[in-house]
Amino acid sequence: MEARRDFLTRIVSVVVPAGVVAFLPSAQARPKPPQNPQLPKEEDPSAPKPDPKLILEANQKEIKKNVEKLYDLASELKAEVEKTDSVHVLSVAMLRKTDEIERLAKEIRSRAKG
Repeated sequence: MEARRDFLTRIVSVVVPAGVVAFLPSAQARPKPPQNPQLPKEEDPSAPKPDPKLILEANQKEIKKNVEKLYDLASELKAEVEKTDSVHVLSVAMLRKTDEIERLAKEIRSRAKG
């Protein structure tokens, strides 16, 4: 019995420090990456600035294109809802169309805000 206790004491006295030594390197603080690795560069004052009118016109064209697409998707969804019994089951295609409609509506709203 005494030999067993002595043996266990020796094992514990060897294993515990080895475990602590193995754990220490992973517990050390790792260097943190810089918070802003790419700071915005100052623009060249001599560089020509984009024409706001051109930007607004391009934005308007994009809004018109998205509104047309939104109208088409909404019309397709309406037709699909009218021909399906959606009381029991909603088709995956209908759900995808609603997601696409929502995405387009959000994009139109963000472009309209500027």
